[in-house]
Amino acid sequence: MAGEIESMASNMRSKMRGDTKSSSTPSIFRIPSILRRHNKEAYIPNAFSIGPFHHGEKHLEDKEKIKFDYLQGLIDRNGDPEATLMKCITEITNYETKARECYAEEILMSKQAFIEMLVLDGCFIVELFRKDAAEVRKSKNDPIFSTSCMLQFLHHDLILLENQIPWFVLERLFWSTRGSSETKSLLQLALDFFDNIFSSEKSPIQLDLFTNQEIQHILDLLRSSLVLPLGQQQGQEESSISWHPIPSATSIKESGISFRKVRSPSILDVKFRRGILEMPSILIQETVEPAFRNLISYEQCYPNCSPRVTCYAILVDNLINNEEDMEELSKSGILVNWLNPHDTTQFFKMLYHDAFLKEFHYQKLCWEVNEYQQKLWPKWRAFYTHNYFAMPWAIVSQIVAAILLVLAFLQTIYSMK
Repeated sequence: MAGEIESMASNMRSKMRGDTKSSSTPSIFRIPSILRRHNKEAYIPNAFSIGPFHHGEKHLEDKEKIKFDYLQGLIDRNGDPEATLMKCITEITNYETKARECYAEEILMSKQAFIEMLVLDGCFIVELFRKDAAEVRKSKNDPIFSTSCMLQFLHHDLILLENQIPWFVLERLFWSTRGSSETKSLLQLALDFFDNIFSSEKSPIQLDLFTNQEIQHILDLLRSSLVLPLGQQQGQEESSISWHPIPSATSIKESGISFRKVRSPSILDVKFRRGILEMPSILIQETVEPAFRNLISYEQCYPNCSPRVTCYAILVDNLINNEEDMEELSKSGILVNWLNPHDTTQFFKMLYHDAFLKEFHYQKLCWEVNEYQQKLWPKWRAFYTHNYFAMPWAIVSQIVAAILLVLAFLQTIYSMK
C-alpha cells in the first residue's frame, strides 16, 4: 500500500515539474470548445495551414505546392539560392525551442519537421506580403494574385488563432531574405495586407506606436493595430460608475443625440461629446466575422489581455436591436452593410456568446449617454418624436392644432373688446 502511494506521489511530482519547466507564456492556442461551438468554420483554415495545429490536414495538402513555389521564387531572387535557404534554416534552428514554447500545447513534431514547417510557412507569408505591396515582382499567372478567391482565403486563414507562427520567426526570415531595393518593414507589409479588413475609410496608423510593442503573431498584430491608436483614453473605468447598456440607435436618435462618422485608424475609437456619438465606419461582410471571433477568442485565452475588441462587439450589439437601428447607423455612414439586413441585426450578438468579461472599456461612455438622455429636453423631444411626430400627417395635425389654438385665443381677446 505504501509503495503504491509513493509511486502515485512520484508520478504527480514529475508531472508538476514538467508543467513548470518553461517560464514563457504561450500565445497560440486551440479555440476552447465553448467558443468554437457557435461557428466552427470561423476557426478552421479554408485553404492554407500555417503552423502545426492544422499541418498535414487532407483538405489543405494541395496548397503546399503553392508554398514551395513561393519559397523557390524567394531564394532564387537572392543570387545564391542554396546559401539563402541554408541561412533561413540556420536562423530558425536557433529559435526552435523558443518557437515551441509559443504554443499552448506540446508540439509532437520532430525537430526537423518542425523547423522545415516554420521555414516554409514563414517564407511563404513573407513573400506573399512582398508581392502584395509590389516590393517584388509577381508573374501574370501567380497562383494567388491571379485568382480572387485565393486572396479571400488568405485574409481568412492568416488571422485564425490556431493558424499562427511566432512573429519573431517571420522577422528572422524577412531579414534573412531582404533585398537591397526593398523599402518597407515587415510590420508595414503586414498592416498593408490587412488594411481594409474592417473598414475602407480609416486614417493611416502611425508605425511608431509599435516601437515598444512585442508582437506575438499576425493575429496579435491585427489586434494591436486596433488597440494602440486608442492610447489611454479608454482605460480601466472608475469602479464608482455604474454600468448600464447603451440605448439602441433609434432610442438615442429620438432623444436628440446625433451620430457622426469619423475617420480613425481604429474602429474601436468611439467617443461621445456634446450630444454627438462619434464612431468610425465599419464594414459588415462575411470575412469580418472570423476576424472578430478569433480576436475575441485570443482576448479570452491570452493571459492579462485587455478585452477591447470584446467590449466593442458588446457596445455595437446594444446599439443594434432591430433593422431600424441598423438603418439609422447606415444612414450616418457608420455601418456599411454587405449582408442580409436580418443577419446584420444578429451579427454582433452572436460574436461574444460565452465570452467572459472582467472590465468594460466603454463604461464611462455608456454612462454619459444614459445621463444625457435623462435631461429634460432630450426626454421631452423623445416623447414627442415617438408619440406625435412619427408620421408626416401627425406633424401636420400638430401644426394645424397649434394654429387653431392661437386663432381661438385671438378671437377671444377680440370679442372681449
